[in-house]
Amino acid sequence: MRLVVARVGRTHGVRGEVTVEVRTDVPERRFVRGSRLYVTGDHAVGGVDAVTVASARDHNGRLLLGFEEVADRTTADALRGALLEADVPDEVDEDDAWYVHQLVGLRVLAPGGAQLGTVVAVEHPPAQDLLVVRRPDGVQRLVPFVTALVPTVDVRAGFVVVDAPRGLLDDVYADSAEGAQDAPGDEDAD
Repeated sequence: MRLVVARVGRTHGVRGEVTVEVRTDVPERRFVRGSRLYVTGDHAVGGVDAVTVASARDHNGRLLLGFEEVADRTTADALRGALLEADVPDEVDEDDAWYVHQLVGLRVLAPGGAQLGTVVAVEHPPAQDLLVVRRPDGVQRLVPFVTALVPTVDVRAGFVVVDAPRGLLDDVYADSAEGAQDAPGDEDAD
């Protein structure tokens, strides 16, 4: 199976290196010299729909990749915005690791079994991954994907358990008339 492992950003220098937005938890395995990556969309390099990693290095906290098929800045510019995919195994070998496509669509349940919503996406900011949960009313909320808040992930059964503190998935102020009076921004302007 192929999964997106990076998005190509700006060109760096004149030799065809590009910055990439990493979209994999294992960049040290995906971006080694000789790795084959597949270019998606209309960004094929000279009609080639795959590139071979020639170099990978850190530059001020950004990953720079060079490809055997890309020798100059002009060719590298044509890749900007392209998604790069890698062949990956269908199953993850780790007990607490999942592919994004395995998580999207899972039901979100409270520890007692009540339906809280559905996972509609996974975001990858620097601190930790976030589950994007759509509540039954259509409102989307972000849940840090950490064991303390998401103690159970059962892909086969189709659900995750979210032990959310008050206010993370619910509307604290909508839960009580008293809380609604104390909502931020409702102060009297005397």
